[in-house]
Amino acid sequence: MRSIELGLVLPMEEAWTDGSTPRWVEIRELAIRAEAMGFDTVWIPDELLWRPLDGQTRGWWECVAMTGAVAAATSRVKVGTWVMSALHRNPGITAKAVETLDEISGGRFVLGLGSGHAGLQAHAFGLPEDHVHARFEEAVEIIVPLLRAGRADFQGTYHAARDLEQRPVGPRPGGIPIMMGAKGPKMLRLAALHADTWSWYVEERSELAEFAPRLAALEAACREVSRDPASIGRSAGIIVEPTDITGATEALAVPVRGSAEEIADGLREFRAGGFTQIEILLWPRTLAALEAMAPVLELLDAD
Repeated sequence: MRSIELGLVLPMEEAWTDGSTPRWVEIRELAIRAEAMGFDTVWIPDELLWRPLDGQTRGWWECVAMTGAVAAATSRVKVGTWVMSALHRNPGITAKAVETLDEISGGRFVLGLGSGHAGLQAHAFGLPEDHVHARFEEAVEIIVPLLRAGRADFQGTYHAARDLEQRPVGPRPGGIPIMMGAKGPKMLRLAALHADTWSWYVEERSELAEFAPRLAALEAACREVSRDPASIGRSAGIIVEPTDITGATEALAVPVRGSAEEIADGLREFRAGGFTQIEILLWPRTLAALEAMAPVLELLDAD
C-alpha cells in the first residue's frame, strides 16, 4: 500500500483550450479507468459558470448530480466533491445530498466542503455575494451536526435548522469523512475544529514550497483549538502533465511534469513534507494522459 493517497480530479468544465464539453461517457471512462489503475479517490469539482476578465466563459456540469453518477458507475474507488460549495445550497439539503451520495456509493463518499466564492458566478445565479465566511460558519453549524449526530437545531442570521433530523441514514451513520478547503485564518480554524482532512490547491507552482506557509498556518490553527496537528489529514491539489502535451501553465499553474520518475519524485516531495493525500488535475484532461500516470503509480507503490 502506498504511503500517500492519490486522487484524480475529473473534468467537469468546458475545456480551456477549445471550449469543448466533457461528455458523460468520457467522464465515466476516466473514473472507471482511474479505479482500475489504483487511484484512491476520484474527485468532482463544484463550480457553476466562470466568467473571467479575459471573456473566456466556461460552464461546468452540476456537482451533486455528476457525483451520484460517478458513484453509481464505480465500485471500489472513493468518490468525493472537490469541494462542495456551501454558498450554492441550503445546508440541511447539503447534508441530505451527502448522505444520499454515501448511500449510492455504498460508503465510499468523501465530503469535500468549502465556503464557495462570490463574484460573477454567484451574481449570475442570484446567489449571495456578501458575508461568505459568516454564511459558511453557520452552514457548518448545521451540516456537521446532521452528519455526525443525526440532528441539528440552529437559528442564525443566514441559515436555520429547526429540530431537523437526518433521515434516512446511509451505510455510515456519523462516519462520512469531511475534507474542508481552507486558506485564511477563519477558515483554517473551522477546519481545525471540524475536518478530518484539510485541503488547498496550487495557485502558482505545484511544489511543496508553495504549500509550506499554509501547513504552518494549519498547524497554528490546530494548536489554537487544542487539536493535535498530527490528527488532521493534509491534502494538496496540484497540476500534473504526464505527456509531451503542455499548456497547464497558461491556464492554471506551473505543473509537475517530466518522466514517470520525475513526476513520482515530485509527489514524494509532498509525502515527505507531511501531506497525506494529493488531488491530481491532469493536463490534458484525457484518457491518454491518465494512462501515462500508470508507471507513476507503479513507482509509488514500490516505495
